[in-house]
Amino acid sequence: MIVPFCRVATTARQAIPAISRLQKRNLSLHEHQSLEMFQEFGVAVPKNVVAMTAAEALEKAKDFPGDEIVVKSQVLAGGRGLGYFKENNFKGGVHIVNKSNVEDIADKMIGKTLVTKQTGETGKPNNKVMLAEKFEIETEKYFAILMDRGSGGPVMIGSKTGGTSIEDIAEKDPSAIVKLPIDIMDGISTEQAKNMALEMGFAGEQADKAAISIESLYRVFIECDCTMVEINPFSQLKDGRVIVCDAKVGFDDNAEFRQKKIFDKRDISQENAQEVEAKKHDLNYIKLDGSVACMVNGAGLAMSTMDLLKLKGGEPANFLDVGGGATKETVKAAFEIIQTDPKVKSIFVNIFGGIMRCDVIADGVVNAVKEIGLTKPLVVRLVGTNVELGLKIIEDSGLPVHSYSSFTEAAEKAVELAK
Repeated sequence: MIVPFCRVATTARQAIPAISRLQKRNLSLHEHQSLEMFQEFGVAVPKNVVAMTAAEALEKAKDFPGDEIVVKSQVLAGGRGLGYFKENNFKGGVHIVNKSNVEDIADKMIGKTLVTKQTGETGKPNNKVMLAEKFEIETEKYFAILMDRGSGGPVMIGSKTGGTSIEDIAEKDPSAIVKLPIDIMDGISTEQAKNMALEMGFAGEQADKAAISIESLYRVFIECDCTMVEINPFSQLKDGRVIVCDAKVGFDDNAEFRQKKIFDKRDISQENAQEVEAKKHDLNYIKLDGSVACMVNGAGLAMSTMDLLKLKGGEPANFLDVGGGATKETVKAAFEIIQTDPKVKSIFVNIFGGIMRCDVIADGVVNAVKEIGLTKPLVVRLVGTNVELGLKIIEDSGLPVHSYSSFTEAAEKAVELAK
């Protein structure tokens, strides 16, 4: 297994925020896709189908028992039940309805933009709904598996309380979160799975059923190169069943070469368009909410750049590491991506010429600006290999570029220009 990089702290309370961070960094699947995969591994899940249109939802609802059915929006974000659709202000991305109302409810959801606590005001497009059997829940638990730097391997996280934001639970009562590391070489044992089920509040026959699903979920985590498996709620039903009611699963992008079947399910409509474009050019780009765009070589320098901008009163608009093998074409692509962000007010290019030569970056910057035009103020700081040549290329270009060798002065200028 490829062990993914993950900043997960060694306390259960600190581990919780890492779950939402991981979802932003790696491939995630829709709930119906995750449940389908779980079922293949022997995890107990509710009966469910996906519908792309309201008419299809009405037709497929006929195959479910009873008079009522659950209709769930399919967007890659939590808090769907409390969300609303921007176009019609229809409240709730999860509804229990009579089968005769399925078409109407689905029509209000499909093709609309769902706004939740996790999506922000922009929301995410809801292109389909999942229909699921209606059942009566007796108790709701929380369960997750993710990588833990502290123990050097996977860690199971559980709580007797589920069905609501686990971050809120952890903040109110850290002791409500149970953490159990697993030796990645030995794998999970039946005893460990059973102990976790008991810690989560399952008892008797239900604890045995929960343990079976926990073992199966661990197999999913390992064999599918997951960065995270999150179940909320993991429920005991009044009919005696123990099932996974909701699922969020993240996958390590480094394992794409051997998880082709899984990665083919990627829904780019749920991802930031700039991040999708950056991936095509092998750029390490993550969209943030600030106004100073960064173009840096090396993850460490990129983090330091964002920190210094913050200290100087600015807000970084992105994390962008062009890497040590950047070319003129790569730099041009980076500029195009940055300039499509309407929040960007200034651009800060910060290069330390080690593997990457300063003249290559300077040449790329000049060519990119000449080809696509410069619509934002540009600050360039070059230090290292061929720095004199790089600065001369920028100076001779005649472009309105603010050039510095001091990291601090360059950062201060970028923040000033953004204001």
